[in-house]
Amino acid sequence: MAPGLLFSAITVTVIMYFAARTNASEISNRHEATVIATYHLYYPQKIGWDLRKASTYCATWDADKPFEWRHKYDWTSFCGPVGPTGEESCGKCLRVTNVDTGAETMARIVDQCSNGGLDLSTEVFEKLDTDGNGYHNGHLVVKYAFVHC
Repeated sequence: MAPGLLFSAITVTVIMYFAARTNASEISNRHEATVIATYHLYYPQKIGWDLRKASTYCATWDADKPFEWRHKYDWTSFCGPVGPTGEESCGKCLRVTNVDTGAETMARIVDQCSNGGLDLSTEVFEKLDTDGNGYHNGHLVVKYAFVHC
């Protein structure tokens, strides 16, 4: 099996495991869940924090927000099992916590994904990957919660 397909199969299996362990009615009220997080190469600093240049889903609604708003938090794609989706998730903030180490940071939703979890900007991923296991494994297991920006 090709490495990329193997990683996808493992990711789906792990996501299904956590989805099965999570009591959906319990977390729906808190808007938080435990998911797999990978990383995405947005490079916002190199493109002036321009959502259009990054071709993000949320650019339609948020590209003209002030620079201060666009660069206040690093970026993430969101496709988690709990919380608002589509346009309703754009611009919202997440507190993301590495389940293994407890490292925590904030990220702003600027995009959608399809892996059932989060695609964190490399900056967010690096802040959370304090033990290097995320880089080694190709993903992190994280808990996210929607928070006020």
